[in-house]
Amino acid sequence: MGKGPGQKTAFVVGAGVGGVATATRLAKAGFDVTVFEKNNFTGGRCSLIHHDGYRFDQGPSLLLLPHLFREAFYDLDTSLEAEGVELLKCEPNYNLWFSDGESFELSTDQARMKNEIEKWEGKDGYERYLGFLQESHRHYELSVTHVLRKNFTSLLSMARLSFLLKVLALHPFESIYSRASKYFWTERLRRVFTFGSMYMGMSPFDAPGTYSLLQYTELAEGIWYPRGGFHRVISALVKVGERLGVTYRLSTPVASVTISNGRASGVTLETGESLSADLVVINADLVYAYNNLLPPSSTASALSKRAASCSSISFYWALDRQVPELTTHNIFLADHYRESFDSIFKEHLIPDQPSFYVNVPSRIDPSAAPEGKDSVVVLVPVGHLLDETGTGLSPSHPYNQDWATMVAKARETVISTVRDRTGADIGAALVHEIVNTPTSWKETFNLDKGAILGLSHSFFNVLSFRPKTKHARYEDLFFVGASTHPGTGVPICLAGAKITSEQVLLASGVRCPWTAADAVAKGKGGGAGVKDIDRIQAGPVLSNVHIVVLVLVLLVLSVLWQANLLAGVGKGMWR
Repeated sequence: MGKGPGQKTAFVVGAGVGGVATATRLAKAGFDVTVFEKNNFTGGRCSLIHHDGYRFDQGPSLLLLPHLFREAFYDLDTSLEAEGVELLKCEPNYNLWFSDGESFELSTDQARMKNEIEKWEGKDGYERYLGFLQESHRHYELSVTHVLRKNFTSLLSMARLSFLLKVLALHPFESIYSRASKYFWTERLRRVFTFGSMYMGMSPFDAPGTYSLLQYTELAEGIWYPRGGFHRVISALVKVGERLGVTYRLSTPVASVTISNGRASGVTLETGESLSADLVVINADLVYAYNNLLPPSSTASALSKRAASCSSISFYWALDRQVPELTTHNIFLADHYRESFDSIFKEHLIPDQPSFYVNVPSRIDPSAAPEGKDSVVVLVPVGHLLDETGTGLSPSHPYNQDWATMVAKARETVISTVRDRTGADIGAALVHEIVNTPTSWKETFNLDKGAILGLSHSFFNVLSFRPKTKHARYEDLFFVGASTHPGTGVPICLAGAKITSEQVLLASGVRCPWTAADAVAKGKGGGAGVKDIDRIQAGPVLSNVHIVVLVLVLLVLSVLWQANLLAGVGKGMWR
């Protein structure tokens, strides 16, 4: 679709989740949008790997916070279903396997959860679990309302009264592990309900307590998987965008963003071609972009020094038979839980005994593997790269990252651990292997330090402290993605795309074609057209029984007062 008269042009650098969603939203608002992507596929880390009939999700394999996905399509006047995306519910959520032969099944089924928890912590344990759900639900709802739907353009944004009144309830200054320890009194269950911090690229002993919201969405809303692979969601957004006129230029790396008279005015491609636009949105890795696509600055240097998330050694295994011992999502937890995270986040290595995640997509979606066979994805969290060359061999650091040795160690550990704990002999069934390491993550996706989840999500790396969605110095230059506000993860990047898009529209003087309240109000009571029987109404503060008791108490006090029997009570309080 060509540019219309007076139509504004927008360039998006990078076709990751945030870039695709932002491009589609801007096209919906009337922009002429072109997306430039260095790889020959869209989705960034949220992409697929194929081999001889086997399909693997290269990155994300769990769809969480489904309402944010539905909202993204609803804002574009369509739906997941209308775009042919079918979500499959994973049940159970996970099987967690321990070295002592025990396992724990996490589920949205409360009857199953009650049995699992009472097995280890008795009847009181289940009551405490409900307390944990209540707190994590509060973290979830407050975060969606006050963080994921709000931009934090300066430190003053954190001074919003609505945010300040709720901030302590989010427990940002306590770790997930310390909050979980309040509700779970055995070390086993503390591990069961804190391993999810790995999805933020953080240790549960460092991640803010707020992030228990991840456990909540899994337990209350479930874990979902798009039939055909996670990239089905991204490809659906791409198609919606193309219908609205978005142009995708794949295998087209950008060399630099053009800065003219203090504003972003286009891009220069690695071929030397220069193109002009009214504005630029960068979806490339933020630290990479500041250091490689923009003029040198102190901000670029400062970003390079910020704490980064972990990386991973990821195996993509084609098996010549099925392994029924494994469910769709499996977690294998290290015996030395804290020490294993210290090895990742302090020594930037692979632990002697790592915790790791095993995904069998063919268990929930048989199309992921040939009939009678399984595809398996293994993610072993490891430290990010320590040096600028990408080799990880840093003479100044006490530990050298020998990735060839660490990959061999990870492979051996995973195969033996899975066999010992479940009885499944993956090694004997393995017929083909593909591997991603911190080095390949960096090379393929320009990820700084090979950190798969961008910058860390510690307190001073989120909210107003996180890099902004608009460049502080250059006009018409915006950012979206894992390392800018609100943070990492596919649903969070979708929320970020909405925030950035609305900021672009406001700066450009263009009307927003969706309203902030549309998706929030959809499906909730209290709106126009709601039947009286369905209208949400607050119940009375006091029941009739409470009122009768209160009246009787007041009558008794009145009688005692008249009889002067309260003299001296409360040191004169009554007189």
